[in-house]
Amino acid sequence: MNGSEPQLHRRPRRFEPRPAHARLLRERLRRKEFFIAPGAYDCITARLVQASGFPAAYVTGSGVSLSMLGAPDIGLPSYGEIRDRVAAMAEATAIALIVDVDTGYGGPLNVMRTVRDLERAGVAALQIEDQAWPKKCGHEPGRRLVDVTEMTGRLRAAIDAREDPDTVIIARTDAVAIEGLDAAIARARAYQGAGADVIFVEAPTSRDAMARIATEISAPLLANMVEGGRTPLLPADELARLGFAFAIYPNALTRMVARMGMEMLASLAQTGGTTAWRDRMLDHDGLWSLFESQAWYDLERRYTKG
Repeated sequence: MNGSEPQLHRRPRRFEPRPAHARLLRERLRRKEFFIAPGAYDCITARLVQASGFPAAYVTGSGVSLSMLGAPDIGLPSYGEIRDRVAAMAEATAIALIVDVDTGYGGPLNVMRTVRDLERAGVAALQIEDQAWPKKCGHEPGRRLVDVTEMTGRLRAAIDAREDPDTVIIARTDAVAIEGLDAAIARARAYQGAGADVIFVEAPTSRDAMARIATEISAPLLANMVEGGRTPLLPADELARLGFAFAIYPNALTRMVARMGMEMLASLAQTGGTTAWRDRMLDHDGLWSLFESQAWYDLERRYTKG
């Protein structure tokens, strides 16, 4: 191979061996290194999270529903649609993906299939919740819970289905708004006892409630930061002091894209151009470079040069 030919390391990331994201995520949890996982819903937003230096992205069910179906988080995406979207995002990134899989898309056997398929796609963690289907957004009314036995069955099925013991299983409970904080903590303890690696108590309504959750549950904890939601928005250092392991911002990027997109389009309609927005955009080369365009061209030349 002469010096003018593309080198192997210049291949796009999807053609490189994937790092052991699950092991790295589990090790980060073991070392109690607080981190933030911004929400992403497609390959572009996942790449933005990666390019910004975050170690993980949270694949938001609501963001996927909004972007793929134009519907709110009311349980409409099918398992196949979620699987295909997540697999594409995993192929396009080199960071840990933490995936919202709602209730697991059916009974215990469906949960097992979900875990195995997404684990093979390269995800690091899967989040399973104790809502009844069809599920609802955790900061909206209308949620219904399954009993603890059914939820612990989901978790045991997920754990037994893992091919990689480092794959992280996150148990979410929506009990705060329905049964109260005491019941939510009791459920969380039961889910930890069933083997969940991380506990996610959804929508506590005060800092005191969050502090109590962190005090009374010994498992690593996820904090869900939703702008305009039921839970107070606390900075990373305060969440870490309270005892949370990491925070997700499921739709911060979704909201920003929607807001900035509306403003840019209003300007385009008013002025007939985008000049006023050029310094707030990636230009053509910048956008293509986000997805390693040169590496793709180099790889193509490897197989088409005479």
